[in-house]
Amino acid sequence: MVERDTDRYRSLTRRALMLGGIQAGLISTLVGRMYYLQVLQSDRYTMLAEENRINMRLLTPSRGQILDRFGVPLAVNQQNFRVVIVSEQARKIDRMLNLISEIVPLTDTDYRRITREIQRKRAFVPVTVKENLTWEQVTMIEVNAPDLPGVSIDVGELRNYPYEAATAHLLGYVGVVSESELNGDPVLTLPGFRIGKAGVEKFHDASLRGVAGTSQLEVNSVGRVIRELSRDEGQPGRDITMTIDIGLQQYTQDRLNAEKSAAAVVMDVHTGGIYSMASHPSYDANLFTTGINAETWEELLSDPTTPLSNKAVAGQYAPGSTFKMMVALAALDSGIVGPRHSVFCPGHMDLGDHRFHCWKKGGHGTVDFVGALKHSCDTFFYDLAKRIGIDRIHDMAKRFGLGQRLQLDLPGERPGLIPSRDWKQANLGKSWTQGESLIAAIGQGYVLATPLQLAVMQSRLVNGGFAVKPHLTRQIERGAGEQTAWPAIGISKAHLDITLAGQNAVMNQGDGTAFKMRITEPGFEMGGKTGTSQVRRITMAERSTGVLKNDQLPWRQRDHALFVGYAPINAPRYACAVIVEHGGGGSAVAAPIARDLLLEVQRRDSARGSAQVSRAEPVVEPAAAIAVNPGAARKVGG
Repeated sequence: MVERDTDRYRSLTRRALMLGGIQAGLISTLVGRMYYLQVLQSDRYTMLAEENRINMRLLTPSRGQILDRFGVPLAVNQQNFRVVIVSEQARKIDRMLNLISEIVPLTDTDYRRITREIQRKRAFVPVTVKENLTWEQVTMIEVNAPDLPGVSIDVGELRNYPYEAATAHLLGYVGVVSESELNGDPVLTLPGFRIGKAGVEKFHDASLRGVAGTSQLEVNSVGRVIRELSRDEGQPGRDITMTIDIGLQQYTQDRLNAEKSAAAVVMDVHTGGIYSMASHPSYDANLFTTGINAETWEELLSDPTTPLSNKAVAGQYAPGSTFKMMVALAALDSGIVGPRHSVFCPGHMDLGDHRFHCWKKGGHGTVDFVGALKHSCDTFFYDLAKRIGIDRIHDMAKRFGLGQRLQLDLPGERPGLIPSRDWKQANLGKSWTQGESLIAAIGQGYVLATPLQLAVMQSRLVNGGFAVKPHLTRQIERGAGEQTAWPAIGISKAHLDITLAGQNAVMNQGDGTAFKMRITEPGFEMGGKTGTSQVRRITMAERSTGVLKNDQLPWRQRDHALFVGYAPINAPRYACAVIVEHGGGGSAVAAPIARDLLLEVQRRDSARGSAQVSRAEPVVEPAAAIAVNPGAARKVGG
């Protein structure tokens, strides 16, 4: 019995020791693990715990302003009152939205958007119901707050364009970020964040956008905000100062409003700064920031006058007789003809079995370079093109900025077209014909140019032959200013003087094509060149019975009216280009607009007492003092 008890005791003792050993091992393992976690891994888990408690959120930076050359705000930020709803606090979403709609009208599209966002976001995250509330709507929401649980007013920023249609094509507009525009920048994912979609807003978006700030928030385990621990507002966007004079810009837009469809550019011939650039009809860019409705959007898209298009940079037109100065310079530069070259114009030129007509049925008689420009004689330029060929014309036009993008700081610029033998072979698979050279010589056929290119062409003609480039940005805040020195094109001053003398004669001699549209105010006189661009083919049958006048034709079949000009004539500073789509004759329709714009820009600077800009190079001699082949000029002028 005693022996059995001893055996049982020994057995229990062994079991107790085994269990004790196992427990000691487990405790040792637990202690070791706790030591590892709390001592050796203390920093790591402290950091993880802190990250679970503290949430870093980005703050939307304030967008930079866009200003005109004198500091007048063109694009600004306004307080944007919006009503938001937190779904977990609202008793019934549908009922809350119906109550809100009694104060702030909501469309079916709004309901669908709100429902979609509520489903996508966590229940405690605010969802925007409606933006751009009036002060009356804000007060109504606040007064009814006890009956609107989960509904509150939030304050943000909304882009505003105070000059509306006058600046729409220049500034463009901002809009919410689309899926395709996400590039990894976390600021783009912020709710309601807007980026530039068109115009200067798009071109300078990176500078205007700014740098996002951060807010350090204490949150609970499910991410609900408890309190804000710290805040860094970030950096607001940089202001952009444009070369535009908003007073002149408004005047230009208003002046074009009398036409059905038109565009105009006024620029400084020495700096390349654009003082005004307008396209008519226009639109109100604020429609896009507040949310454009489907009906208005469809109207803009279907309008045959294309109000959404900036015709000044995207409209490509046959330049008509404004192109003749390029042909004249190409001929003079080639050495094939001299400055005293003259041609007898009987009203046409025959080439093989084809007859190329001058615009004046009876012809102009004998004309030289100045006389041909003054009267816009087609036959004279047919003769030049026949002698020098299309490739010399192509090369000269390229030197003056035609047929290429000018790298303007604005999206949407188109290149136009200056044809050549190689171009036709490469693009149409056909050889160039001499008849096509004659058509190109009067700015028709394949030749296409934008109003901006024509303004640059004119600037390079009158600034002494320097390759000035156009630009809209005068300065980016904390950045460099605009360029004022440009390389020389390499054109003889004597040859340039001939084109200036011709333009002077167009405006200021009694038989010039635009004499009636001249500036008569002393010191403000202008030079220029008219252009009329056909958009339809005139048949021989119509010529025999009498060519129909523009007012006898449907609008779409009428000629385009063009004009390029500069002022003042004695010290050129401003160049202007005008296109009136299907407007008729350049001298009757486009020239008066250019005259008014050149007079206005000079008056505005004169009223401010502004001095002439500093120049890296001397300007051309006064065109009024130039007399090239005066005997021939007097004979024609008589």
